[in-house]
Amino acid sequence: MAAEFGRLRKGAVNTTVAAVVVAALAASQAPGVTTDGAGRKVTTGTQPSPDTPAADSATGNSPYYTDLPPLNSPNPAPSAGTTVTPAAGEAGIPATVLDAYKKAEAALRESKPHCNLPWQLLAAIGKVESGQARGGRVDANGTTLSKILGPQLNGAGFANISDTDDGAYDGDARYDRAVGPMQFIPSTWKWAGRDGNGDGRKDPNNVYDAALAAGHYLCRFDWNLAEQADLDRAILSYNNSRDYLNLVMRWLDYYRKGTHEIPDGTGTLPSGRSDDGAGANPTPSPTPSTPSSPSPPSAPTTPSKPGGSEPGDGGSGGPKPTPPPSTTPPTPTDTVDHLEDAGTAKLTAMAGDTFAEKISARAETDSGKAVARVRVRFTITGDTDAVFSTGEKVAAVLTDGSGKAVAPALRAGEDTGEFTVRATVVGRALPGLDYTATVTERAADTLARTGDTALTCVPGGEFAERVEVKATYKGAVADKVAATATLIKAADDPDENDKGPYFKDADGKPVRTLTGLKTDADGLLELPKLYADDTTGTFLLRIATAGGATLTVELKVAAAETPPAEEPTESASPSA
Repeated sequence: MAAEFGRLRKGAVNTTVAAVVVAALAASQAPGVTTDGAGRKVTTGTQPSPDTPAADSATGNSPYYTDLPPLNSPNPAPSAGTTVTPAAGEAGIPATVLDAYKKAEAALRESKPHCNLPWQLLAAIGKVESGQARGGRVDANGTTLSKILGPQLNGAGFANISDTDDGAYDGDARYDRAVGPMQFIPSTWKWAGRDGNGDGRKDPNNVYDAALAAGHYLCRFDWNLAEQADLDRAILSYNNSRDYLNLVMRWLDYYRKGTHEIPDGTGTLPSGRSDDGAGANPTPSPTPSTPSSPSPPSAPTTPSKPGGSEPGDGGSGGPKPTPPPSTTPPTPTDTVDHLEDAGTAKLTAMAGDTFAEKISARAETDSGKAVARVRVRFTITGDTDAVFSTGEKVAAVLTDGSGKAVAPALRAGEDTGEFTVRATVVGRALPGLDYTATVTERAADTLARTGDTALTCVPGGEFAERVEVKATYKGAVADKVAATATLIKAADDPDENDKGPYFKDADGKPVRTLTGLKTDADGLLELPKLYADDTTGTFLLRIATAGGATLTVELKVAAAETPPAEEPTESASPSA
């Protein structure tokens, strides 16, 4: 069966494509599918949420390509001289694109192993979103030869998402468009973008960057994609459509049965769209070539987007008609005028700890009335390794009936200092609301020896017992806490002593102050072996940690006691 191509508008499928979908789904089973009342097979699990704003998905719920996998299972890579069947061609994935998917899977396996992201899921989404970067039309670095742009999200049959990037990614300063091989909208790419090829840039038009970003996006809520319910949720978060979920699942199942690498630029091109209302299937654009110098237009026209016309860009690059004024009543998001702090207290936590206070913001109209069911995005910015409890630096939360959105708990990393969390309204270009958070160094408030053996030594000898202490903070183990150990002159004189016990450095030379010490995971710190010079007496070792905990340990250096000499016994005199 030849694959059918087209672009789906959310909720609108032309008759021909719908018939093909039904026929294909009826022809074979896939994991997690069931039959509905009309005889169609659909995935079970999470349903699309009518309350999820399009701007809070990866793609803005943009249109997508509707080609189905062949009904026959894919074959291994064809050998030389073998006729390549349509099924084998569909199973092939362009080399650079396939490499990007597999590298993204490997990266996620290391950073988020609990997610169980399969590269075949990225391949399924990449097929549906862009036809595998339009058949692998990418350069050696994985950047598309020309931009892949979705239509304007102007509310005329699609979501209404006003420009959020000043046209930086999509060339459109009025409305957002989905961008690149994985079709991220600019507002999502702003926080979800990743550098997948190590060139120091986050480019939605680069398949390595886009694939890694898609993987992190799908894994952002601690979902386990090995479980069908979580897999459904992840796919629906990418594009909130049951038709989309079913289609991605079909391609995922197909790629899991086998695929092979094909040369870049030789993949199947998406051949049309169904979102123009007429079910047209225009001829695909040819591979980009060197353009000739354009003639000046006879009259002013609407500027075409960068890269010229692409399948899926909503037109031929020429003038586009102005959509009629929207008669749709304003959404709750449209009524928001600003965000207010909803009583967030001071945000301070020790490195490695979870912040006790959560950030909360309230969406309000210009008159101060609370607005419910508005998506608020919280983004961690600044030079910090702090994350939310989800493991990500961004979280989107729906406001409750009082207009309040509470971010997930913040988790401090090891970087100390201040950073910022910015709250913004998803789908609106309103000023953000900033919160300052502070991470302090790990600390202890109590130090205690783990043993009570007296620490003694003879002059010129070494102490048999090592000093070990345990650090706690508010009764809990204080791990990775910085500490110093100094042999001091007296209890009221913390200066370093110049005689008595000492440690040895790497060269065996005496040192009486140790820095750079840290407690272990159990809060324990064992000091190196101590030695004594020829000075006798009582000496003090002071251990101090960040947070103010101190402990003073007594050391004694004394000559060994000589046992008393035995008195001679008198022998008895012989009798006369």
